[in-house]
Amino acid sequence: MHLGILFMAVAIAIFTRLCWFRVSGTWADRWQRTLGAFLLPPILVLTTSMTVLGMGHHGTMLRYSVGWLGCHLALGFLGFAGVLLVYLFGQQWRSLQQVHALPSAAIAGKTGRVLETPNLFAAQVGIWRSELVVSRGLLESLSKEQIEAVLSHEEAHGYYRDTFFFFWLNWIRQFTFWLPRTESLWQDLLLLRELRADQWAAQRVDALTLAETLLLVVRSASTTQNHHCAAFYDITPNTRLEERINFLLTQSEITQSQHQLWVWILPATLPILMPLLHC
Repeated sequence: MHLGILFMAVAIAIFTRLCWFRVSGTWADRWQRTLGAFLLPPILVLTTSMTVLGMGHHGTMLRYSVGWLGCHLALGFLGFAGVLLVYLFGQQWRSLQQVHALPSAAIAGKTGRVLETPNLFAAQVGIWRSELVVSRGLLESLSKEQIEAVLSHEEAHGYYRDTFFFFWLNWIRQFTFWLPRTESLWQDLLLLRELRADQWAAQRVDALTLAETLLLVVRSASTTQNHHCAAFYDITPNTRLEERINFLLTQSEITQSQHQLWVWILPATLPILMPLLHC
């Protein structure tokens, strides 16, 4: 019986992902639907696995006997997710150790770390309390107004705790790589994260200067994405870059309603009620 419940949860998760489509409405709708489609299937599989493991392989459920196979599969899935979480924490710790080894400096009135490289780079690195890291090349190549634009963008990542939340989203992405459209949803979330930071910065600096600086930084930056930081150039493909530039020039807004997100997530927690049917 437990094995059937697990298969049902996986089937619902796959079906939910296959039914997802990119919203063409407001940015707020796109954010909520993308985040919901990304989170709901993994949370459903996680809560089902935890519930099955908690019920054990003894007794009956709806008068059907329960076996050991479902519990072992749930244990294997949760064990994989747990080991992966430890691994990601280890990677994050190593990144923080490298950041702490960099010299601290005052950067346009803000405290940060300076990376001695000619490349243009700026990012928030860390988990809950992230630190600002900028390259020497960026400080020497950009004007004062452009540096302020970059720092305003990075300040937004710190305000929204993007490094913290996207650490957990990346963990979910890693252990649900087998679900359909995981990578496309992840890329959309990265883009929406950058758009939100761009909007924050555009309220404090000139939007045209921000767009111009974005082009300069992307052209000189490495295309390799680092999931341990929230960098100014995170979304580098041309189509994504065009969306960010157009977003800045049109001065669109991203507003978020947490109530709508709960509507997406609550159904995924229903498996915790299954022990009521277990004897």
